[in-house]
Formats: sequence, C-alpha cells, structure tokens
Amino acid sequence: MERQAASVVVVREYNAATDRAAAEEVERTCQLGSSGKMSLHTDLLGDPASRIRHSPTYLMLVAETCGGAKGIVGLVRGCVKVVTCGKKLPRQGGSTKNTCQGATPTYTKVGYLLGLRVSPSHRRKGIGLRLVRQMEGWFREKGAEYAYMATGKDNEASMRLFTERCDYAKFRVPTILVHPVFAHRLPVPRSVTVLRLGHADAEAIYRRCFATTEFFPRDIDAVLRNPLTVATFLAVPASCAAARQWPGAEAFLAAPPGSWAVASAWDCGGVLRMEVRGASRLRRGAASATRAADRAMPWLRIPAIPDLFRPFVAWFLYGVGGEGPGAAEMAAAAWREAHNLARGSATVLAAEMAAGDPVMRGIPRWRWLSCAEDVWCVKRLGEEYSDGGVGDWTKSAPGASIFVDPREL
Repeated sequence: MERQAASVVVVREYNAATDRAAAEEVERTCQLGSSGKMSLHTDLLGDPASRIRHSPTYLMLVAETCGGAKGIVGLVRGCVKVVTCGKKLPRQGGSTKNTCQGATPTYTKVGYLLGLRVSPSHRRKGIGLRLVRQMEGWFREKGAEYAYMATGKDNEASMRLFTERCDYAKFRVPTILVHPVFAHRLPVPRSVTVLRLGHADAEAIYRRCFATTEFFPRDIDAVLRNPLTVATFLAVPASCAAARQWPGAEAFLAAPPGSWAVASAWDCGGVLRMEVRGASRLRRGAASATRAADRAMPWLRIPAIPDLFRPFVAWFLYGVGGEGPGAAEMAAAAWREAHNLARGSATVLAAEMAAGDPVMRGIPRWRWLSCAEDVWCVKRLGEEYSDGGVGDWTKSAPGASIFVDPREL
C-alpha cells in the first residue's frame, strides 16, 4: 500500500502563493472532532506557516496527489535551531562566572518537527511517514544532530508513527499548565516586588543562570526581542536592594537575594487563535454566568470559567526559573503580575515545565485545561557528536528543568 501511495504522491516545499487555501483545508479536516464531544480547534490566521515563522530557520512541506484528483493531502512543519544539550563543569580553580551554577552549556543543533497533518481520506498510505522522512533529510542538510517532536500521550497514532516506524524514542515528559485569565486583578504579596526587565538585563540573567537548562535556545536574545515577547518579570523580596533600585543585571547577579524568580510572557495571539467546539448549551451558559458574576463583583474574586467557546488568545509564560528556597513563591508572584497584564488581552495563561521542577509548585493551573504529560520524542540524526562529553543525548537522564521555546508552540 505504501508503494502505491508513493507513486502518486509528491512531497514538496509549501508555496504560500498557491497552497494556502488547500493547506488550510487540510488543517480544518484534521481538526474535526467527534460528534457530541468537545475538541480544541486552532486558527492559524490565514498563515499555515505561522507556527514556525518566528524560528531562525524553518521549512513547511506538503504532500500533493498527482493525476486527475490533484490536491494537497498532507503537510508538516519543521525548524532548526541550536539548543543546550548538556553542561560542562569548571576545572578546579577555573572561572565560575558563566552561569550561576558555575557550569557552561554544551550546545547542539536540533530539528523540531511539528504540525504533521494527513487528510482522513488519505491516511494509512504512508504519507505521514514520507513527510517525516523528507523533513528529517532537510534537518540533516542543515547540520542537525537530533530531531524531536511533541505530542499528547493520548495521541496513539502519532506515537506509533514516530516510535515504531520512524525510530524516535520517548525522551522527556513535561507538564502543560493552563489557567484562565480572570476579569479581576490578582494581588501580589506585599513581601514580593515584581520588576519588569529590559531585553539586555533579561538576556544577561537567562544566559548566566539558565543557559545549562536542556533545550535552552542559544539565540535567546532573538526570542526576548521578538515583538511577541510582551515582558520579562523578575520577582524579588520587597526588602532587598534590587526592589528599591534596580542596579542592572550584572550587579544583581553579583549579589542576588536569597530567593528570586524570572519569567517572560509571549503573546500567542500573534500566531494563532484557539477555540473549544462541541460544548453543550448548558456548559456554555454556566461558564457565561461565572464570568458575568466576576465582572459585576470583582472584589469577590470569583474563579470564572473563561470563554473558550469562541476564538481566544493565549499567553505563554516561558523561561520560568529561579534560585533559592523561596523561588516557587517568587515565581507565583511573577505569574500573578503576568496574569494582571494579560487581562483584556488574553483568555488563558499557559506554561510548560518539567514535572520535577521545584519552581512549578508556584505556577497555578486548572486541571481540566492542563495536560499532565506532553510527550517529547527524540531521534539521533548525526553519526558523530558535537561534544564528546555529552555523548548520545538521547540516552541522557532528564534534568530538573526544561526550556520550552515559545516560537514553536
């Protein structure tokens, strides 16, 4: 069956001028939910490549049938970037000023594969496999040593394709934390001051303290300066000197307070909108009532259910991390500041973190909106390694934290 599909299907690069409508139709047919069940739909705002367009190097492929019934029946997106895959500890007596931990990052080039779609009428014909293999070929051309992808643990078809047919291995299982943005403000504890950092200060703190975190992007400066990064928040004790007068990142890192946390907010609304479809009238009505009550009586701080049943915007909190025994509490204050800034602009505030990250304790979530296991799978593409000290990254143990790049959500 695969040979027959291969003879009538051509995989080629996406052409925005001629393929846009057909690619959007593939997206639409692949998002149709089961009758009577709620499902999440994504609107890419007329740009099928929007999810990768902010990446440093990207490609979108389409699968097109030839002959009488010519048309696009599948697509996939990919991007290549340089990320952290490990760290080197300093030599005895060596300098420790590169990071807060005294280690330096080891980088590797990776290809990230996302948004694989095959029209329901053309599934089980090897089209998805061909799209993946051709994208991996492009990754190799760009010098990528590894390829990785992410999917929900319940997406059995995707897991089978990647782990059984494409030789990917389950690698990391971070948690997606989603919380509604309420109409009322959330108070920040008086014991904490939340500062907003400029790009240069934010970059300095990320590079010095979190550059050894897995998947940390080497071009973090491009992420922070992207117009979709709304703000970077630094939470510190209200009693510390930095809370009274910001000394600059270098001076702050030279003598940091006992506990602090940092996080940056990304406006996903510049890339896509989401919508929950298939909800009953009763569910919609109950949700609407909670929002009306919250608007009318904000002092009660009613936990209103957001309007997810029409296109909505999400903000993504990335680079969440901190130092000290109170880092989780500091992160909670930074999250609240981001929530308050998102009011009127976003419907939900999301983050994705390693399940064992101690700072995750400070990030609130609604269970029914969140995902406990977002499965990341990885595959080694290169025969050699960029750094002998790391070896085969696919066999490494997970770290306490993981950096999720907001450009490829």
